[in-house]
Amino acid sequence: MRKILALALIISFAACKNNDGEGPDKPQPDAPKSISYSIINTYPHDTSSYTQGLIVYNGELYEGTGNYGFSKLRKVDLLTGKAKQEISLDSMYFGEGVTILNDTVYQLTWREKAVFVYTLKDFKKVKQFSIDTEGWGITNDGKNLIVSTGGSDLYYYEPTNFKLLKTQTVTEAGSPSFNLNELEYIDGFVYANQYQYPYIFKINPETGQIVAKIDLNKMWDRVKAIDPHVDVPNGIAYDTASKKIYITGKLWPELYEVQFSQ
Repeated sequence: MRKILALALIISFAACKNNDGEGPDKPQPDAPKSISYSIINTYPHDTSSYTQGLIVYNGELYEGTGNYGFSKLRKVDLLTGKAKQEISLDSMYFGEGVTILNDTVYQLTWREKAVFVYTLKDFKKVKQFSIDTEGWGITNDGKNLIVSTGGSDLYYYEPTNFKLLKTQTVTEAGSPSFNLNELEYIDGFVYANQYQYPYIFKINPETGQIVAKIDLNKMWDRVKAIDPHVDVPNGIAYDTASKKIYITGKLWPELYEVQFSQ
């Protein structure tokens, strides 16, 4: 009788394990789809720009650059790659991502935990916020600021006071991602460069799931053939009016208008 009871308990336990969401029947998250791209136009890019942020706002191209002593906020002529307007950060700051919301520019710094806020017209610094983490990439969804810190999370902040609103973990096929860097918000999705890798992620901001990836290996190889001293891909800009997407990288000699396959 004891053997029968023991056997029944084992069978019951096994059945529970198969139904608790951890068994082999649990559906696995989908792997990201692959998105291809075509280069539509090629433009010059300043090879002194260690690109940390790239955006198009009201038809104008803006760029934030890094490295101590070389960090800048720039308004760039797309056709020439030269600065129409720029300011330099103090040498104690390593500039990171930039975004523009309601004619206000936000620029992150790397390890200094400072966020600079400028007027769009004259790049006059009007505010400075503190952040509890490193700053890497920043974009916005028209309401909130969205920040990456080189890990697997996206942080949502209130623009007026930089209060943290929520944190969203980004996953790839069910596992946390890593090295999230420069960000851009395009038609309801967050796009992110993966630092030191040739990938751009397309992220569903509601779930954090990476739904698609763009492989920039061929583009990166093309740039390295022009200049072997270039650094990694970094910089995604979207013109909401023309629907054009632009991509570049750190110290790259070229900036590309691209079209994604989907």
